[in-house]
Formats: sequence, structure tokens, C-alpha cells
Amino acid sequence: MLVFYLLAVVAIWFGFKSLLSGIRYASYVRREIAKPLAGFTPFVSVIAPGRGLEPGLEDNIAALLAQDYPSFEVLFVFDNPHDAALKMVAELQRRYSHVKTRVIIAGPATDSGQKVHNLRMATGSVSAESEVLVFVDTDARPGRTWLRHLVAPLQDLEVGASSGYRWFVPLEGGLASRLRAVWNASVASALGADRRKNFCWGGSTAIRKSVFEQLHIRDRWRGSVSDDFTITSVLHEANLPIHFTPNCLVPAVGDCDFRELLEFTTRQIKITRVYAGHLWKAVLLGGFLFVLTFFGGIGLLVGRVLTGRSFLTLVAVLILIFVLGAAKSFIRWQVVRISLGTYRQYMNRDLLGQISLWPFASLLYLYNAIAAGFSKQIAWRGITYELKSPTEAVIISRE
Repeated sequence: MLVFYLLAVVAIWFGFKSLLSGIRYASYVRREIAKPLAGFTPFVSVIAPGRGLEPGLEDNIAALLAQDYPSFEVLFVFDNPHDAALKMVAELQRRYSHVKTRVIIAGPATDSGQKVHNLRMATGSVSAESEVLVFVDTDARPGRTWLRHLVAPLQDLEVGASSGYRWFVPLEGGLASRLRAVWNASVASALGADRRKNFCWGGSTAIRKSVFEQLHIRDRWRGSVSDDFTITSVLHEANLPIHFTPNCLVPAVGDCDFRELLEFTTRQIKITRVYAGHLWKAVLLGGFLFVLTFFGGIGLLVGRVLTGRSFLTLVAVLILIFVLGAAKSFIRWQVVRISLGTYRQYMNRDLLGQISLWPFASLLYLYNAIAAGFSKQIAWRGITYELKSPTEAVIISRE
């Protein structure tokens, strides 16, 4: 019991620190959302790499083409000229004919991730008048003013990049989908006011073309499977800050089963292990501490109840640990609900999951970190990679 209480003190200390960071996150999001929309609207090249059909793809692309922005182009990039999504893209191009769009066939990747290869090909084909490059994922569904908000921070020439993040919005619900949303939410609230610690998310990032070229990011992408980790690393090396733009939290609408949940979450942590090993170690140690304390404490509680020994102090400790995490989850949910006002009905429905499933998300993080410790192989959009290093990805198989 002494060992448990020592671990519990550490876990509670981390819980209080996490809660304070959640309060700071909420304060920052409220301040940023309250700011008036800036009038900075240079010509933008939006690059949307894709591969295959996926649920919600038509609505996602339609939302991208319906942006309230005066002058931009959208480059859809695929590896295969026979990709099943191209017919849908062509139909949407006709429907939104007032928007400048192009389709680029990048061909199969050989020495990097397919998404990174697509981006490398597309960034060399943007319009000459383009001042800003924007990268977006096809599973994101941006709001009407997403592009305006994402580009606006670049008005400050000292800003290296502007980034949003995803927020999973389950449609039908289900335990796996809600657990994925909670798992992802903890990463979303890692962003905030400290631009030195922020990171770029490849599904919603804007960078000046001049900065992109000066830092030779296209060359730095060679051999990489992670576009966003690489951009983040390059910007940090150049001491250029990354602005987190809460209005660019984009919903990823859809559901998943448990197989897809484990595949997605473990892939993210395997990539993290290769590109940011210190973060992987933190996830591993933090997950081990929490699981040993919280779930181990529940085991101790059951044992003490069955043997008739006192357990009130143990119950109080477990409740405190849970309440600290639930409070942060509630604060985060409450402020993100403002940003994603269009999806408030779904957000309200998912509140119980956000505040009750976080211990299981922590357990899932531990599983992901352990799995990442034994393998660097990932499957992504039908392609299997072996991640040798941050600059070397070997393609093992391709559907």
C-alpha cells in the first residue's frame, strides 16, 4: 500500500498539472475565437493529397471547395490515374467550377511515404501567384471560414506556420468511435499559446511559400513518411514559431470499429517513436504510471473489499485521480464545442464519453506505446511501410 500511495501522489501531481494546462488551453481558445476575422487574404494554393474512397469524402471535398475566401486554388493529388475517388473529384470540380482546381497524378512513391511524395510533387506545381501553401487531409471537413482563419496568422512575418487540429465527431457513436475521439482529444489540447512548443498537423497547416522554399522543406521531406513531424522539426530548427489557430479545429466526421481504432492509434504512436522518440518515452512512462496507479488501485480496492479491510482512503484517492482527468476533459469539451458550433448536437451527445472514457484512453496509449516499442511497421491507406529512421521509409507492400 505504501508503494501505491507514493505512486498515487505522483499521479495526482501530474493530474493537477494537466488540469491547469487544460484551463490555460480553454482560456487561449476563447481569446483566439473572440478575435475579429483578419483581412489578410493572399492567393493560396491548397494541396489535398488523397488515395481511394472513404466515408464522407464527397462532403469533405465539397466543404473545401465552398470556402469563403477571395482567391485560391485547390490541387488534388493522387498516385494512381485510376483512383476510385477521381470520378467524385471530377463531379465536384464541375459543381464548383468557379474555384480553380487541378488534379495531379504524382505516381507511386519509392523512397518516402505516399502522402509525402504527393505533397512533394504538388508543391512544385503550384501557381506562380501563390503566396501561401495550405495542406489539408481529405478526411477533414473544414468550415466556411477555415481558410481565412488558417492564413490570417501569417500576416505576422515572424510566424513560421499556422496550424489547426482534428476533432473526431462520431456519427452513429459506438464505444470504439467514442474512445478514438477521447484518445485524439488529449493531443488537441497539447496545443496552445506557447508557439515554441506547438506542432503542425498535416491536415490543417498553412505556411508562406517563401518560408517553405527558404527552409528547403520539399527536400527535407525526402525519405519521410510524416509530413507534419518533418515540418515541425524544420521550423523548430529555424526558431520559427507555430501559431495554433483554434478556429481551424476541423471535424473528422465518421465512425470506426475496434480494429480500425487500434490500427489508427498504434500507427500514430509508432510514427511518434521514430520522429520524436522523447515523446514516445513520455507516453510509455506516463501511461505505465497511470495504469499501474489507477487500474492497479482498482485491483487493490477489490482485494480489500473481499478481505474485509478498510478501503475508504483508497476510494478517495481513486476518485480524486478520476475527477482531475474528468474535469480537464469537460473543460476541453466545453471550449471546443464553441469552435465546432455546427456540430453542437453531436458534441452534446458525446459529453459522457469525453468525461468517462479518458482512463481507457490512457490505457490505450500504454498499449500503443508498448506495441510501438516492438515494431516500426505501419499500414496507411493500403501501403505497408517499415520506418527505418526519420529520413528512411521502406515500402513493403502496396494494394
